Amino acid sequence: MTRFGKREDSLGEMILDAATAAVADAGYDEFDAVYVGAMNPEGFLDTANIASVITDYLGFVPAPTLRIETASSTGAALFAAGFHAVASGDCRRVLIVAGEVMSRVSTPEATALMAQVIDSDERRHGATMPGLAALVTRRYMMEYGLTREELALVAVKNHHNGLHNPYAQFQKEITVEDVLNSRMIADPLRLFDCSPITDGAAAVVLSAGRGLARVLGIGQATDLVALQMRNDLTHFPSTRLAAAKAFRMADLTPTEIDTAEIHDAFTSFELIGAEDIGLFPHGGARRALLDGETTPEGRYPINCSGGLKARGHPVGTSGLAQIVEIVLQLTGRAQYPYPSHARIGLTNSVGGLATNNLVTLIGAAE
Repeated sequence: MTRFGKREDSLGEMILDAATAAVADAGYDEFDAVYVGAMNPEGFLDTANIASVITDYLGFVPAPTLRIETASSTGAALFAAGFHAVASGDCRRVLIVAGEVMSRVSTPEATALMAQVIDSDERRHGATMPGLAALVTRRYMMEYGLTREELALVAVKNHHNGLHNPYAQFQKEITVEDVLNSRMIADPLRLFDCSPITDGAAAVVLSAGRGLARVLGIGQATDLVALQMRNDLTHFPSTRLAAAKAFRMADLTPTEIDTAEIHDAFTSFELIGAEDIGLFPHGGARRALLDGETTPEGRYPINCSGGLKARGHPVGTSGLAQIVEIVLQLTGRAQYPYPSHARIGLTNSVGGLATNNLVTLIGAAE
């Protein structure tokens, strides 16, 4: 990965940095395909045909290339596509790169670009991504008794975790008071409940041969785009279905997970995601948070890297960055506190307002 944050280098330069490190780590210099992920380079950078542009820039012409886009789960979907290409035998080696540059536009422009992924009717009535996430959060709080102070603990935990992550945009502690006193974005979500506007890139090499880690399971599912059409606002069926597929493929259960990177673009999404993948029953993530079970020393460590909240959320990159973080933890190379015994890690990536979600299970190399 590159360092996440507001960067001056171009999308191509960031992806080149990440890809160079991944290629050196893998020891390969030829690939059967290059898969490129970016959510909205057309809007953020006024650039299209990004797969060809990046493959040319990296110097891998004439390798086949394609672009994957599933909103904010793009990086995870990209990884899944690469996995299926290798598992099918069509490819032996695939270079997977994802990147997003979001800081070249204003915050209102970035908010409008992100709103393009939600239902057009809801958008016409003024809905934004933070606005709809706030509706989900308020309903969850009412349903399970989560207080505003308790919700702030997610941000506090993840900023603490990101303190020593060299890739993180925010490497600073915050308090519950800092969260509660930060600017209101969409009630009850405040500034410190929301992931930041971020630039960054990540890269992974997938091969049929032995590597640093193994893909154990992958699951993906979708949901209705319109929030108003869903039966339950407090959970994401797309995550539950994706998790069930991934666990079935890996022949594992949630109790066997040693570490998890869960999509926390908004703080409530970490709690919802932890329940949807089966770590806790509905409403149980609140108690686990209060009891310290989701810290690096807890029973189910979540977002030891700092998550999207502290590491940053370059939307097309985050799903792949989560996988990189898990591999760093499983191979003992993460530079922040994480469970040293970890052998199995999970990532949960949310696309749009939970309309295209993925769960990936990674195991340490045997």
